[in-house]
Amino acid sequence: MVRREKAVYDILDMLNFDVTKKCLVGEGWCPIFAKAQIHEVLQRATFDSNSQVGIIFHVMDAVDSPPTYFRTNHFTNAFQEIVDAYGVARYEEANPAVYTVITFPFLFAVMFGDWGHGICLLLGALVLIARESRLSTQKLGSFMEMLFGGRYVLLLIDAHTVGLVKYRDPYPFGVDPSWCGSRSELPFLNSLKMKMSILLGVAQMNLGIILSYFNAHFFGSSLDIWYQFVPQMIFLNCLFGYLSLLIIIKWCTGFQADLYHVMIYMFLSPTDDLGDNQLFWGQRPLQILLLLLAIVAVPWMLLPKPFILKKFHSERFQGRTYRMLGASEMDIDVEPDSARQHHEEFNFSEVFVHQMIHSIEFVLGAVSNTASYLRLWALSLAHSELSTVFYEKVLLLAWGYDNIVIGLLGLAVFAFATAFILLMMETLSAFLHALRLHWVEFQN
Repeated sequence: MVRREKAVYDILDMLNFDVTKKCLVGEGWCPIFAKAQIHEVLQRATFDSNSQVGIIFHVMDAVDSPPTYFRTNHFTNAFQEIVDAYGVARYEEANPAVYTVITFPFLFAVMFGDWGHGICLLLGALVLIARESRLSTQKLGSFMEMLFGGRYVLLLIDAHTVGLVKYRDPYPFGVDPSWCGSRSELPFLNSLKMKMSILLGVAQMNLGIILSYFNAHFFGSSLDIWYQFVPQMIFLNCLFGYLSLLIIIKWCTGFQADLYHVMIYMFLSPTDDLGDNQLFWGQRPLQILLLLLAIVAVPWMLLPKPFILKKFHSERFQGRTYRMLGASEMDIDVEPDSARQHHEEFNFSEVFVHQMIHSIEFVLGAVSNTASYLRLWALSLAHSELSTVFYEKVLLLAWGYDNIVIGLLGLAVFAFATAFILLMMETLSAFLHALRLHWVEFQN
């Protein structure tokens, strides 16, 4: 009863008391689709409380921007919470959670990288979903509550991958099994996973920049399109988009070019002969052109926008002073102060420093974020190697002793390692790294 009384007074504290009309007034935001539902609830509250005064519900005009509200269901709610934990999008901005529903489980699966362990996670998620109605009404511990809240995330992160397809002899699932156990298995898989990580990272970063274009287009901000989106796309793709192109060409042609050497000397000595590192005709002049475009994109991001904003502001201020000539005496007394105050609000140095920080952050971030996607390679390699070690050095080694006690002990250690290290710890590790890739590399 005390809790209920406290809840009542908490609500009353949010309302204002209108002295003249002797009533309580509350202002708030609601989604447009919920107006009819709110009206119905208020009418039912009036009837249930036997109130002599009806509740008046009407729409008001507001100057402030409304808060952001995304309609979610049981499936999309967990992905929306993943995005909102970093920051809620502004009103009418593009919602990254729509893409996170697909990209988050995909990047998790790349890092988790094991089909058998993925099936275990899938079965666990199916159990939670099957008991959804029962578990939603029970008090769960913090760990079980986290698992239950992310049941649909677990459902999608089953690591089912389609690997390389060999010429004339396709392997629709995984890679060529002849690599397994060979001396060149680790160098081959390292090279494959590292290059795939770069391709996936450049693709997702491009998606993030494209979303910024749709935001700018929706809000009618041509400045953000021409002096932010365009130079960012040019800078990222002239360097790392070109690197992705070289990776694909190398895969398709089988050339033994050193891509590290190509990218480093593209900056240090762009006019030198490429020699064995030439993958296609006209590569050297193309690299010089791409390097020049990337260099031009940096001042393109930095300089024009602050000066154009200053020009727009000064023109708006001059237009306001011109209009004062035809104003009345009362308007003349008021207008100069408001115009002067509006003029002083624009701080060019602050805008310029902000733009400079944003430009430097993007240029440095384009390098560090691309390198950050190499965690896809590192975690996938770690999971596969741990799985191999536990299988060969624990299970097979124990069963090789021809002793039932040692065999059962080895099976118990292998089951414990699989459940708590490979399924629990590795799942949390891959989840956190996928979270970082979406928060920092994709959403910023």
